[in-house]
Amino acid sequence: MEKTVEVFPDNWQAAVLFLRMGNNWRVGPAGPYGLDFNVLFHKMDRMKLTPERYEELEEEIGVIEDAALQTMHAAAKRAAGKGKP
Repeated sequence: MEKTVEVFPDNWQAAVLFLRMGNNWRVGPAGPYGLDFNVLFHKMDRMKLTPERYEELEEEIGVIEDAALQTMHAAAKRAAGKGKP
């Protein structure tokens, strides 16, 4: 199911970068636990950001990452619960 969300202009750069990171999650036995920041930093290095913007964008991605992890873990719990008798 696709869901449309509105992105505020101030958050657009972080949202686009996060979407570009879509297949760069670190995953362990319990599922995803974070983005691969080595890849993130490589992408950000190519964006020619000021040092201040670099720090801001890293923080913004961290906020999105946290929300995404909470959503993925909640979905996994719901899916696991459906398989129980």
